[in-house]
Amino acid sequence: MGEHNLSVILLQEYEFEKRFDVQEAIQWMQENWSKSFFFSLLYAALIFGGQRVMKERKKFELRRPLVLWSLTLAIFSIIGAIRTGWFMINILLSSGFKQSVCDRAFYNGPVSKFWAYAFVLSKVPELGDTLFIVLRKQKLIFLHWYHHITVLLYTWYAYKETVAGGGWFMTMNYTVHAFMYSYYTLRAAGIHVPRLCAMFITFTQILQMIMGTLVNVLVYHWTCASTMENVFWSTLMYSSYLVLFCSFFYNAYMKHPGKSKGD
Repeated sequence: MGEHNLSVILLQEYEFEKRFDVQEAIQWMQENWSKSFFFSLLYAALIFGGQRVMKERKKFELRRPLVLWSLTLAIFSIIGAIRTGWFMINILLSSGFKQSVCDRAFYNGPVSKFWAYAFVLSKVPELGDTLFIVLRKQKLIFLHWYHHITVLLYTWYAYKETVAGGGWFMTMNYTVHAFMYSYYTLRAAGIHVPRLCAMFITFTQILQMIMGTLVNVLVYHWTCASTMENVFWSTLMYSSYLVLFCSFFYNAYMKHPGKSKGD
């Protein structure tokens, strides 16, 4: 009975999800997805210009705003992971793994349709992560800004085509971000978090990149509803992330295992 009640709660469609017009959202993205290039260029100009401006200035602490920012994104990611995750679990249990990769119902499912669109739109405000790094004069690594720009460009490009594999891509990202932003919230609040937690989060990111690459291979192998162009760019993106995150993991946690790294 308890499991049945949980299923009802998770599958329940709330009013804001019910009112969401997925066709209007897809049409808007088809007409406006190229705006992601504008956001990316503006982002690059602001962060690198900001670093020049901050070079001779005293850093900002911004602890409280950072806690609020990270907490907001953590809550958003947790809810998104639950709502999209339950959809993917149901497809896996009812139709199998192949269907979960090839099926594009994720984009117009009763619950998942809203969270798919919220996911791609969220890649714009997530650029704000870097603002805190710049204003607090922390080290800005290539992986950070490269990841933000390419994710924004690809998600907006892919959503307009409702390509196969999107359910896996979005659900994995929501889940990893749920852990990541929760960790950032605790660190920003000054709460000590064991080093193993940071290692675990980076490890889940590596697993996400492996799975993302695998899904692309299967989309091609099973001739799911996608294009060669999409499979190529998505595979290139996930492969580059895999190399960069593995390199980060080695340099951060294995090269100098006794050295504690701050955020």
